[in-house]
Amino acid sequence: MSMKQIGAARFKEQCLSLLDAVDPEGIVITKHGKPVARLIPFASDSASLIGSLTGKLDIKGEILSTGVRWDAER
Repeated sequence: MSMKQIGAARFKEQCLSLLDAVDPEGIVITKHGKPVARLIPFASDSASLIGSLTGKLDIKGEILSTGVRWDAER
């Protein structure tokens, strides 16, 4: 699926509705068929990412270990 494109004149006419509907992939704005800008949503702060992958990942093995044994006395 390719990124959505819109001409600058049409973007000007529909700017406010496009701002409300922009998806994470964004929208390429063109002039005379050539890309000049890309509208992307402003990134949310990282705190909202906490827990966002719950139930989507499977943890295999010990995540708190590298699996390498070492002796701190040496």
